[in-house]
Amino acid sequence: MKEQADLRARLEAKALDEGFVAMGICRPGAIPEAAGRLRDYLDAGRHGDMAWMAERVDWRGDPAALWPEARSVIMLAQSYTPEENPLPLLDERSKGVITSYARGRDYHDLLKKKLKVVGRWLIEQAPEAAIKVFTDTAPVMEKPLAQAAGLGWQGKHTVVISRDFGNWVFLGAIFTTLELPVDAPAEEHCGTCTACLDVCPTQAFPAPFQLDARRCISYLTIEHRGPVDEELRPLLGNHVFGCDDCLAVCPWNKFAVQAHEMRYHKMAGALPLAELAVLDDASFREMFAGSPVKRTGRDRFVRNVLYAIGNSGDLSLRAVAAGLVDDADEAVADAARWAVARLDGAG
Repeated sequence: MKEQADLRARLEAKALDEGFVAMGICRPGAIPEAAGRLRDYLDAGRHGDMAWMAERVDWRGDPAALWPEARSVIMLAQSYTPEENPLPLLDERSKGVITSYARGRDYHDLLKKKLKVVGRWLIEQAPEAAIKVFTDTAPVMEKPLAQAAGLGWQGKHTVVISRDFGNWVFLGAIFTTLELPVDAPAEEHCGTCTACLDVCPTQAFPAPFQLDARRCISYLTIEHRGPVDEELRPLLGNHVFGCDDCLAVCPWNKFAVQAHEMRYHKMAGALPLAELAVLDDASFREMFAGSPVKRTGRDRFVRNVLYAIGNSGDLSLRAVAAGLVDDADEAVADAARWAVARLDGAG
């Protein structure tokens, strides 16, 4: 037991040395309530178009089923704390706001590399062990596991919060056949605070600790295909990829840790809508090469930009929107017509 405790301490030191802000360990079976909550969420249809959430639901709800040989889950948190408060950007109505995590290199690539570095180190120390590294590309419920491993609790906005580093973090997991000492689960410390619920423009939280993705700006601007419901379009404001609102107002961010990986913040947080609207497929791919924004594709992104133009009240953008009313993509053309009508009404 002493040897395992020593290995765990050295593993944590290695993780911190590689730029992670925290490490915790739990057993694969530490979240027995997750499967039921996931099924309730899916049955209510709150996942919207994200059909992948219903795929391999048994693995997603039970980490022990994902890899039965695993004995420990090592959860790691990496900070991406923005260099500026993103909320004032929402007042720059002629610019489109991109969520903080997507302003640089794709975190999937950078985080996975760091996880592999820590995983390889562990194998070097314990050659008899096997590991598997996961980011959110695999059916792993990182947030409940992070809470079980003591990293933080899922706040009322459903994102992991820590009293040590706030809520601006990416989560990664290393499953291993080693039976390492585990941490105590984190306790919830939201108290009576409802700042994250109150700030949401679309009222995407039907209750504390519950999220309806179908009303979430991040979902609507990234995952949702086709036109967004007209009742929600005015509420999108100038968000063109994702949303930071509920994260930015969390009071625990007074303890936020500076991002160790500076490649997360290469791009300005708000970009001129006039420039974004005229991107064709090639220029979109060039502009957002290596960025998470690229995954939406030009059509969905320009659709979002046109909603932002319609919400801007900036009549100088009318001609830009009018130039897209016959776009080959019907969702883009529909958004352009809506933007023109909105600006005409604003005039």
